[in-house]
Amino acid sequence: MSLKNWDNKTWLSSTDYIKAFNNFLIRQIKLDKNSSILDIGCGRGKIIGNLSSKLRLNKMPLGIDIEKHKDRDKRIVFTKLNALKFLKNNKKEFDLILLKQTIHFFEYKEIKKLIFLCMKSLKNKGKLIIFTLETKRNEIPAFSLMKDRLKKSLRRDQKIIEFLSNSYPGNIKKKFSYKVKISKKKYIKMIKDRYISTLLNFRQGEILEGIEEIRKKYKEKIYFNDKLICLILKK
Repeated sequence: MSLKNWDNKTWLSSTDYIKAFNNFLIRQIKLDKNSSILDIGCGRGKIIGNLSSKLRLNKMPLGIDIEKHKDRDKRIVFTKLNALKFLKNNKKEFDLILLKQTIHFFEYKEIKKLIFLCMKSLKNKGKLIIFTLETKRNEIPAFSLMKDRLKKSLRRDQKIIEFLSNSYPGNIKKKFSYKVKISKKKYIKMIKDRYISTLLNFRQGEILEGIEEIRKKYKEKIYFNDKLICLILKK
């Protein structure tokens, strides 16, 4: 099962979230109309599409995603190529390469190669910026089984962050947090749509049981902070 709904009609696709995220992003790196940007795992491309408009980029940013969404952003150049294959044959250089909640999809042996190729594809003073879910104080609303599997996934993310931090000692760590307010009804639909990779391998019965738990556990309005770790690697 593929991840088709992570940025589809959720807070992650809202104008407010995208604005907050891009404002955070441009505080981490100097970008202008001449900047070149690559987003690996771009989803529908709404984030870098908005960034392209904000910066009035001369060249459309490039987005890579294995899902060919019908409603992908028209302000980006989209490719469905495997990221490793693309980077291996890539001749372009980028000011920014973005990996937002994507790196956990790669095997450990692939991550080392991926980061090496990303760093090789950066311009002088370019940056690779990696975002993962907050691994220790995560607030994502979850039912019991979802929480257990999410914790397991986050432990792996933590190991990846530690590995990259040790491999690139000049790295910078930041935190991004967004206050989410969502109706329980809408959040339940997101769970049905398996909006997060943790839910992909759940059986339908497990999803339905989890939804009942969410119904009992949360009020009609759900509030939480969507927290991300931001790791910045410089060339």
